[in-house]
Amino acid sequence: MEIKLEYVRKRSEFGRPCSFSDYLAEVTADIPPDPSLADDFIPQDPVDFAFQEGPVMAVHEVNTERAQVSVKGVNHVEGGWPQHIDPKNSELTSRYREEVEREDVYTRSVQRLGSLVEHCIRQNNAIDIYEEYFEEEEEEEEEEEHPSAKTISVIRDPNATKRMATRISWHPDANRAMAVAYCSLDFQDSRKDMSFDSYIWDLEKPYSPELTLKPSSPVVTLEYNSKDWHHLLGGCYNGQIVYWDTRKGGLPMEMTPVELSHRDPVYGACWLPSRTGTECFSGSTDGQVLWWDIRKLSQPSEKLILDITKEDQLKKALGASALDFAPTMPTKFLVGTEQGTIISCNRDAKTPPEKIAHLFHGHLGAVYSVTRNPFFPKVFLSVGDWTARIWTEELMDSSSIMETKYHTPYLLDGCWSPVKPAVFFTTKSDGTLDIWDFLFHQKEPSLSLKVSNDPVLSLRSQDNGRILGCGTRLGIVSLLEISPGLCTMRKNEKTLTSAMFEREARREKVLQDKHRERLLREQDRARARPEEQEDPQEVFEKAREDFFSIIKAEKRRRGQEDPEE
Repeated sequence: MEIKLEYVRKRSEFGRPCSFSDYLAEVTADIPPDPSLADDFIPQDPVDFAFQEGPVMAVHEVNTERAQVSVKGVNHVEGGWPQHIDPKNSELTSRYREEVEREDVYTRSVQRLGSLVEHCIRQNNAIDIYEEYFEEEEEEEEEEEHPSAKTISVIRDPNATKRMATRISWHPDANRAMAVAYCSLDFQDSRKDMSFDSYIWDLEKPYSPELTLKPSSPVVTLEYNSKDWHHLLGGCYNGQIVYWDTRKGGLPMEMTPVELSHRDPVYGACWLPSRTGTECFSGSTDGQVLWWDIRKLSQPSEKLILDITKEDQLKKALGASALDFAPTMPTKFLVGTEQGTIISCNRDAKTPPEKIAHLFHGHLGAVYSVTRNPFFPKVFLSVGDWTARIWTEELMDSSSIMETKYHTPYLLDGCWSPVKPAVFFTTKSDGTLDIWDFLFHQKEPSLSLKVSNDPVLSLRSQDNGRILGCGTRLGIVSLLEISPGLCTMRKNEKTLTSAMFEREARREKVLQDKHRERLLREQDRARARPEEQEDPQEVFEKAREDFFSIIKAEKRRRGQEDPEE
């Protein structure tokens, strides 16, 4: 059945306004029920309906926009100069300063500002706000805490083929970063996929290096420039000297030519406190000490052959295994050699043989470290074979004034504490770090700590003396924090340490004089009785007869004992 309703309207009535009216409803269609369809329905009783008054909710996730953070730095360049003056040229800047200082305007400005500055200085000096009124009342000394140390961070070589951490250098700007030299010193180590890279680590991000240094040969030693923090000096395994400018990436700025470089690995490289801050020198086991200027690395500016016979022959030279330079003594430096001899050199000498000033003998093996005391520059520490020794340059060509006991494992590195004059640190081949305080204990270390199961090859302390970096054979660098008692100077500690060094130096001098007197007496006695000297051959024959007579007597005695048994 089709239901439809047709509306018929004239064409003229389209668009006319509608006229609505009320009238009763009427049925337009009626569909009666069909009983035959009831068989197809399924009755359901009771019928339940569920409804919820609350609105239907859906799960939604919202994430804010992620801020992209990048580390950026600002490099401050010296300004205020005229355009025709290059700030990096010291001659132009000094000449311009002299011209300005000769002007009358400059003189009047200094005179006007000088009175204001003087007035402020007088105000500051009127009252000392830091004056101590009760110095005579000493505070009660706190109970001495037990020496201790704890590991605060561990930095690992990111390469799969592990190498040795041969050198650690702290950033001069508050030690915020650390440069580590990675190199394998094993003879003819030809492992596959061995990387040449070394790294600079940010201590706040120890899981990834801040900068990767990419030399042409593995770096044995690294050293920051204290005058220009962005310059980093490196000594390579193939004998080359290389330097980086960390502002320009990890590729070397320049390197020395192979034919004019060292012939062996460079075990020591130090910056010199020159006016330009670009001079340095290096030492190697080939027996040479070379001076360089990073502005011209095409050839060394000076050379010294470590020939202690003073014949200046390279074939007789001693190999340099350690190098030390202290800015407080700008013309002197120390060289530790593979043969156990420590050489004190003076760069200002006229001829190369005269530059080898004094020799210190005492170690039975290679000297792995030699460092001057930061409080007493004439006193220095050396580490080699099984001992660490303390020397003084006031006693030339003599033995050490103090030394540690002989250890079972080898000693591999050592350094002084920068804040306590009598405290120094040593590392051993069994992975142990020893902290010595000779002012209180001279036979045993104040603290002995197991850092690693592998030999600890490198050791370096921060300027505050509280954090130590220890590099192992597998390239793991452990940062240790020592207790305050080991990095805080006590009252009169410097005076007591100075008195201890002077006392030991006097004792050694007395022993040295007595030894010389005894040798002179023996020489005089030998010259007075030359006829009584025995012939070495006769002494040998007599000893031979005595030996065989003792053997025969022993055989005779044993032969008499056998029948009785």
